[in-house]
Amino acid sequence: MSRGVRKLLALIRLGRPLFLGGGFLLFALGAAIAAAHGHPIDVTRYVLGQLAVTAFQLMTHYANDYFDYDADRANTTPTKWSGGSRVLANDELPRRIALVAALVLAAIGLATSGVLALDAPAWTLPTLLAMLVLAWEYSAPPLRLCASGAGELDTALVVTGLVPWLGFYLHAPDLLGLQTLLLAIVPLALLQIAMLLAIEFPDAAGDEATGKRTLVVRLGPARAARLYVAITLAAFAWLPLAAWLGLPGRVALAAAIPLPVALWRVYRIAEHRERAAYERLTFSAVFLLVATSVCELAAFVV
Repeated sequence: MSRGVRKLLALIRLGRPLFLGGGFLLFALGAAIAAAHGHPIDVTRYVLGQLAVTAFQLMTHYANDYFDYDADRANTTPTKWSGGSRVLANDELPRRIALVAALVLAAIGLATSGVLALDAPAWTLPTLLAMLVLAWEYSAPPLRLCASGAGELDTALVVTGLVPWLGFYLHAPDLLGLQTLLLAIVPLALLQIAMLLAIEFPDAAGDEATGKRTLVVRLGPARAARLYVAITLAAFAWLPLAAWLGLPGRVALAAAIPLPVALWRVYRIAEHRERAAYERLTFSAVFLLVATSVCELAAFVV
């Protein structure tokens, strides 16, 4: 393999493409909820909206590796789902490449947002700008939310809040179906926070050593594990209440399909202390969010 090809593949891995699936799923979920309430899907708006979301998501991935460089270098227990892409930490590319890529993607996202806003409802551009600012400030100064214990809420707001909201609002500017959207995203937001907690366990030592005060670092592993259990159980306990409040019963039932995995993960939460179990811990947390999102999306589409 030539040196150029290796560099290109490293640049792609630096963007952590495996994590892009959530942006596609949640944007589609918002649009599907709008369609379920009688709104036709506008293909142009959908494609431009998804392009903006993906650009901002990739921007976050590249920026995160750039600004988390010290923490990633100090991390001796990375997994496939935590500890960054390892491209910069392993000196496969110059660090500045990540910042340049992040800025280019931010520009692409802004340009796409501007084009989309020309023929979209009034709150489209403010939504996309909020998404950009919150995504950038997740890892970048001056706020650097991921190092303050607020990054988990920030991510939940952007990924499981603004992304499905945008997919919904682009097709339902009259907001018919908004209650359904809100009821549907609550368990996903909780699972997003739980996922980040799980991912932070393997990173905790390196984060603490470099002053990155995630929730796991702030609370300590034992209390963070109890919070993980509470949030995971709350996500599924929400479903019967949501059905009572108006979430379609088929959606609530579909979203409950991953519950056995959640219960198994709660039962095995003590694995957060075992380095050998970090891959299982992080993968299962990612799986719960993705699987529950897929189940909800399928229930609305079918």
